[in-house]
Order: sequence, then C-alpha cells, then structure tokens
Amino acid sequence: MSHEPGHNPEAHESDSLKDQIWRVIFLSDTRAAKTFDIILMWAIGISVAIVMLESVETLSDRVGRFFYIAEWVFTILFSIEYAIRIWVVRKKKKFIFSFYGIIDLISIIPTYLTILVNGTHYLLVLRILRLLRIFRVLKMTRHIGEANHLLSAMKASWAKISVFIFYVLAVTMILGTMMYIVEGVIAEKVGFNNVPQSIYWAIVTISTVGYGDVTPVTVAGKMLATVIILTGYGIIAVPTGIVTAEIYGRYAQIRMDNRKCNECGLEGHDPKALFCKSCGTKL
Repeated sequence: MSHEPGHNPEAHESDSLKDQIWRVIFLSDTRAAKTFDIILMWAIGISVAIVMLESVETLSDRVGRFFYIAEWVFTILFSIEYAIRIWVVRKKKKFIFSFYGIIDLISIIPTYLTILVNGTHYLLVLRILRLLRIFRVLKMTRHIGEANHLLSAMKASWAKISVFIFYVLAVTMILGTMMYIVEGVIAEKVGFNNVPQSIYWAIVTISTVGYGDVTPVTVAGKMLATVIILTGYGIIAVPTGIVTAEIYGRYAQIRMDNRKCNECGLEGHDPKALFCKSCGTKL
C-alpha cells in the first residue's frame, strides 16, 4: 500500500490516539469519558478524606503509614493525569494558565512541598476544587452561568462594599479607642491593655462574633459595648443589600430584550413578546 509523500502513518495514529484520549479526559459525551470522570471524582473525594482523617491524632498513630503511602499514590496518579492533559491539548499554554489548569497543578504541589516543608500536605484539601468538574459531568453547565452572574454582581459591588468596609473600620477604630480610654486608662481594668487590642475587641463585637476573651466590666464600658453591638446588627445586612440590588439589576437586564419597535421606537421588551408593549405593533 502506497502513501502520500510526507505522510507518516505512525504520526497519524499518534494524533488519533491523542484525540481519543482528549475526548475521554475533557468531554463527557461517551461512556468511557463518563466512566473516567466518575472514577476521577471518587479519587479526588477519597484523597481529600484521607488528608482530613490524617489530622486526627488517634487515626494517624494507628494507620499513619497507610495515609502517607495513599497520599503519594494519589499525588503520582494525579501528576500523571495532569501531564497527560498537557500532552493531549493543542493550546498547552492556554490550558496551563486556565482556571482548571491552575487548580490541577495546585492539587499536586503540596505533597511535593512536604519534602522541603513539613505539614504542607494538608493543603491537599484544595483538591476539592477539582470537583467543580462535576457540573460538566452532570450536565449542569447552566448553573455555572448562574454563578458567573453572581460573580459579576459581586465585582460590580466591590467599590461600594470597599467604602462600606472602610466606614466600618473607621467606626471600630474610634469605638475601640474609646473603650480603651474607658476600661484601660480610667478604670485600669485588665484586658484592654492597649489600643490595638481594644480595636480587635471592637471588630469582634461589631461583627456579632463575640469570642468573650475580653469583656468590659464598668458601667460606661458596658453601655459602649451595647452601642457597638446594636451598630453591628444595623450594618451587617448592608453588604448583602448591595450585592442583592446588583444581582436584581443584572437579571432585570437579562430579562429585557433589546429589540426596538419600528413604530414607536421603544426598547426593552420581554424576550417572548410578540407585540410592542407601548403601541401594540408586531415586533
């Protein structure tokens, strides 16, 4: 059998093999691809569970050796998988610096770092982010679009939230300093020994966390603490309101159609509308 000049049958078979592997790894439209995705999800889940269980001292003492070996086995397997992903993709640089490419790399680095720095293997819990691929496996891509809307709304709200955070920080610095004067300077009570510690107490209190490690004991201090607590309840909903308003505005834009009525020139119709809502002309 003759071949065209410059045609390499082995190279063609190699390209075909790469395409087949690419389809299995990056798509989920075949039985083999779905099986690979399911196995990968289970492997990720088990590896993350092992990392968390290893932090339990009683388990670590009994089966610590098993955990250590299992971590390295999973890391080597994921490293091979990562290398294969780079091998089969055409735009290697784009994949390496993509969201999933970075997550795949981060998920294997901590184990290798343990050679230099002890304890970094606990960062392997970052592998849980790889389970985001389950959206593709379960045909839930549309939910990723919903998440993108939320992310866009948060980005658009960042300027307003930044101003709000600065305002809260300024208030806590002032109230924390006042508490230091009332409790630490005037009453000379232990706990509010300096301004930074008093500001820390104000932040914990205004956020309604309330660890209770430092508490006011004077009447004036308790009254000031009451003001900070009530202020915290008043401001805690502000960021939520800012983001919610932005999300509502974006969904309102999505729901509206940019079609323009030829009769009256009105824009902003419902996507399913057949007639202009102002003059009734057919769109």
